[in-house]
Amino acid sequence: MTKTATVAEIINNIRRVFQVFNDYSKKATRETGLTGPQLWAIKMIAENAPVKVSDLARLMFVQPATVVGILDRLERKGLAMRTRSREDRRVVSIDLTQAGEDLVNQAPEVVQGHLVKGLETLPAHRLLLIEDGMEQLVKILGAQEIPPRLILAREEALPQAKKGQK
Repeated sequence: MTKTATVAEIINNIRRVFQVFNDYSKKATRETGLTGPQLWAIKMIAENAPVKVSDLARLMFVQPATVVGILDRLERKGLAMRTRSREDRRVVSIDLTQAGEDLVNQAPEVVQGHLVKGLETLPAHRLLLIEDGMEQLVKILGAQEIPPRLILAREEALPQAKKGQK
């Protein structure tokens, strides 16, 4: 394959990825009234309830403050509820309401979940290749200093640890 053909294939694959995220997000909003990140959060809660805010943030690869914003919106919609621990008032667990459980049972899959599950099945050396390629794309675009946000959302999704800070 020529260099031009390789560049074209990379651009086309980036377009495909954006299209998948856009299509899933539109489907989620159309079928549930939730954004993609809200639907991902509610599905993670359903799979892990009751779950602490910090654990939900870890499962979603975001900061707890990001999860709090999403939870605020889910609570306003009557889909999730937070409960403070009686033993340690700092600990807050999240569960779904009946309406939240009903919604999860009828909701479409979320693209973020597919992406995480797919990446987690790859061997470490393949993950490192993808990470390197993504870092190169970020550098090409001059986006190293842009805070990462949840895809198709306003909330920031700061990484848990920057490379080399583990």
